[in-house]
Formats: sequence, structure tokens, C-alpha cells
Amino acid sequence: MNPRLNDSRRLHPQRLGGRRTPHANYVGIGRTPPAFACCAILVLTTALIGCARKDPQTPTAEQTTAQQSPAQAEPATEPIAPQTYSASADELLAARLTDEETAAGWVRLFDGHTLFGWEITGNANFRIEDGAIVVDQGEKCLLCTSTTWGDFELTFDFKADEETNSGVFVRTPLKPENVTSDCYEINIAPDDNPFPTGSIVQRQKVDGEAAGPQTPAEWRTMSVIADGKDVTVSLDGNAACRYTDPVDLAARRIGLQHNSGRVAFKNIKIRPLGMQPMLDADLSQWKKYPEMEGTFTINDDGDLHVLGGKTQLETRQSYGDFFMLAEYKIDDPEMNSGIFFRCIPGDEMMGYECQINNGFKDGNRLTPLDCGTGGIFRRQDARVIAGENGEWSTVLLHASGNRIAAWVGGVQVSDWEDTREEHENPRKGKRTSPGTIMIQGHDPKTDVLFRNLQIAELR
Repeated sequence: MNPRLNDSRRLHPQRLGGRRTPHANYVGIGRTPPAFACCAILVLTTALIGCARKDPQTPTAEQTTAQQSPAQAEPATEPIAPQTYSASADELLAARLTDEETAAGWVRLFDGHTLFGWEITGNANFRIEDGAIVVDQGEKCLLCTSTTWGDFELTFDFKADEETNSGVFVRTPLKPENVTSDCYEINIAPDDNPFPTGSIVQRQKVDGEAAGPQTPAEWRTMSVIADGKDVTVSLDGNAACRYTDPVDLAARRIGLQHNSGRVAFKNIKIRPLGMQPMLDADLSQWKKYPEMEGTFTINDDGDLHVLGGKTQLETRQSYGDFFMLAEYKIDDPEMNSGIFFRCIPGDEMMGYECQINNGFKDGNRLTPLDCGTGGIFRRQDARVIAGENGEWSTVLLHASGNRIAAWVGGVQVSDWEDTREEHENPRKGKRTSPGTIMIQGHDPKTDVLFRNLQIAELR
């Protein structure tokens, strides 16, 4: 039997949670009822839960799309039938990106098999078919990432019918009210639309010659670069729309729109921009603790070598919301390290911990031995062990408000929302205020290498 990771889907509004561990805490309008639960041995269940919280910058009006006013609201549609998706460890590992891609910060927003890391904002039939996200019926709404993105490069393939009106929303709240101020809507629409495919709706019309002809029911590739106030849209490798905003929109979500017609999306990849290096030969950005047992040194290859004993290396700067990239190498599956963040400065690893450990049980990568690389220690285990012992692997860590996520090898392995009461110490409660970052030496057997440490703060 090949164990599979299951992902149960419920009606809107909904969120795909991560693996439920004894320490994880997921709160929503309602929990997954027993009828949708999967309790088989070696099976990982992710539940779609009602979305009770609102984005910090989400308007309170209950409109479903940016173009829709209360007078235009459509009558309620029939509920969409629940669906369950599953993915084996082999399928998730096959979704990993190349070493060159992950070293540059690229990750997948969609693993090709589940909707892990996405939230549906309305009653539409977003589903997975042949490795693509497809929608063609239901309310006008978005399928949004649970993570927030500020400056980034996004690329994806899409296929739309001749009369389809859809789009990709960037820097968007869950339910945008006004595309001229809340977000950027990159349109997918026919040539006779005021803003054809590649246009930024209500902001900048696409260059039709650069965009090329519409190809209904055929796959095309779009990329979006959002860098500060500048937004560039390319179609099939050609820059087709450029826009400079008078204001700088805050980091928010990525959303796939259902408006009308059928549209499909696949190969959705993204990387944060503005990453800054954290390592140099003198470790000038870090504070050592020589009274602690282990050591931190830069070897001849420029790698950070963590060796022996319980110890920590702490940034001199504090960080709140950020993306952090790190390549790591562990030879022993039982060897342990970690990246602590939002720590109490000067204290002993009092922060959240992104685990670094490639061990798994009984030959099954869906069952981590000790939380798993990219898991949030004592909060949410990694849903798959994507790192390889004896080889360089890459982790991208995301922290924004009370949402924490991580990707290993380009595949998302955790997606956790801290719903605890506020507390200075993340071990005891939710901390959204900035804190330091610490690299951990776990015990006398620790022998871990890190390289390519980079960070970008979310604005």
C-alpha cells in the first residue's frame, strides 16, 4: 500500500489547513465533521475549515468580487459538492524544483495534486483536473493563497475558453472591493474586453502586438513581476504590459478568479524579490555565544558550519514579517538543527522554530521522525519530508502576521496559523512583533552546514 496524503474539501468560505498534530490549533466557522475526516494509519488529512478571521487590510463589506456592488450581487448558488484530493510522497517529491530554481528562491504555489496553502472565498467549483486548478461554475470569487507576497516574480500557465472572463489578483485581500486601490487584477479576457488578457484592470491596457493573438482552449504562459510600485506582465516571454502605481500596495495574497467561463491554471511558481545576504566571512550580522558548547564557523567554501553542543547564533537585527531562504546539508537522518525566529533578543532560543531534520518513520516520508524540515516545531509537522540526507536542500520560510509557512525543495510542507493569545514568548503564545533569528546547535552530535542564507522583509 502506498500511503497518500489526503486533503478534504468543504463549502465556502474555506481554508485548507495543515496537518493536525497534537500541538496544532486550527480555528474557523466550523470544523470538519466526522464524515469528512480520514483516520487511516499513515494518512495525512488536511481539512477545509470555515474562514473566520479577516485579512488585516480586508474591507468589511461582504462583496464577492472587485467589480460587484451590492445592487449587482447575484442570487445564492447551489452548494458545491465536497471533494477529496490525495497525494503520495512520490508525487509530492516529483513536484520539487531543480536545485538552481530553489537556490534562487523559487517555490510552487500549487503542488499539482492538492489545494494545500489555498483558501476559497466563495461558493465556486475550484477543483483539480489533470494536474491543473480548474473552475467554471459558481459565485464570482477568488481562490487565494494563505500566504502574503509583496515584491515577487510569479509565473504560471493558463488555459481559457473563448468567452472566459477571469484573472489573477496580486497583492489582494481575500475579498477586494475596488481593483483601482485594493489590488492588481491581471485580466484573462477576450480581445473585445476593455482590458484583454494581460491587462491590469482599470489601470493599464495590454499592448496587443506584444501580447500576441488570443489562443482559446490552448495553454499560454504568463509572468507577473511586482517590484515596489512597478508591475510588469509578460505573455509567452514577451513583456506586454507595464504599469507604475502612484502608491505602493502592501504585501497581500495571490488570487485566482472565477468570474465567467472555464479557466485552468498549472505550473504556478513564485519567488520573493529583494532578498539580502545574511552571511559573510566575519559573521558580522550575527552574535555568537562563546559560553555555549557548540561552534559556528565559516569554512573555506563560505558555508556556515554548525558543530556540536547546544548553542545559538543570533542576528543583530530583529525581523517581523519576512521571507528567509536557506540551503542546508545534514548527513545523519537523526541529526537536528533549527531556524528560530521572532525570538526574544538575548534569550535562549525563545521563539518559533522551523525544524531542520530529514528523518522519517517506517520508510514513509509522510510521517516525520521529529517534526520534519519546514515543520513548525511542536505546532505543525511537515506534511512530507522533502529534504535529502547527504545532499544540499533548500528551505524557504515565510512569516506574516500570525501565519507561518515553509517550502522545502520548492514544495510547501507547512501552513500554520497561530490563534493563541498574544505573548512575548512564542513558546507560550502568539508573537507578531519583530524578534531576532537564531540558528540552532541542538546537541553534541550536531554537524550541519548552511549556505545561501538570504532574507527579505515584507512591507
